Amino acid sequence: MPKTLRLNTQDQSRAAEPGTCVLQHRDGLSQRALLESLRVTRFGLISLAAIILLAVSALGQSALDLDGRTVNPLTGDSGKVTVLVFVRRDCPVSSRYAPRIQQIARDHADRANFWLVYPDKDDSVAAIREHLKAYGYRLPVLRDPSHALVKAAHVQIAPEVAVFDRAHRLVYDGRIDDLYISPTRARPAATTHELEDAIRAAEAGKSVAQSEVRGVGCYISDLE
Repeated sequence: MPKTLRLNTQDQSRAAEPGTCVLQHRDGLSQRALLESLRVTRFGLISLAAIILLAVSALGQSALDLDGRTVNPLTGDSGKVTVLVFVRRDCPVSSRYAPRIQQIARDHADRANFWLVYPDKDDSVAAIREHLKAYGYRLPVLRDPSHALVKAAHVQIAPEVAVFDRAHRLVYDGRIDDLYISPTRARPAATTHELEDAIRAAEAGKSVAQSEVRGVGCYISDLE
């Protein structure tokens, strides 16, 4: 009856035949190849996850123009500051600021890109167009029914603004100036000008004295 050959670890190194050595060598290569493949796969998955995360982040700051196209005002490299102005059609204070908003946009057109943002989920495109015409707005317009920009800007009230520096970092959110003391009471003239101060600071790469000053007006509905 043939004997079964059992080798311990010491015997294996001494008694292995050439064919066995080749097999072990190949197994080693296979293991190394497998480990390398796993490393490459893991790297690929990490890279894919990073790409997906960036895409989700970009989409998370997107709104819609009046033609229904998705727009993210916080992308691109225009070399300018970005200003988001949040307004409501049904807010008297918001509407009274229309001339001032347009004047500031004209005065700072060389250093800032302005966007007019309508955050009300119930605003139709037709209603927004009518409001733009009534108040003579000539700024690019976005609808923000999902409040993606509201969240990115940290705003709560209309009218409020958000100023982002050239790297799209939020440097200021809040009121345009201190003209209104309450929704029914205004000063003869504004004594502080937070929006313009923030634009100048962001353009110069400096910090803003007050990065957040809540405005006076109407609350943005359905805030989470």
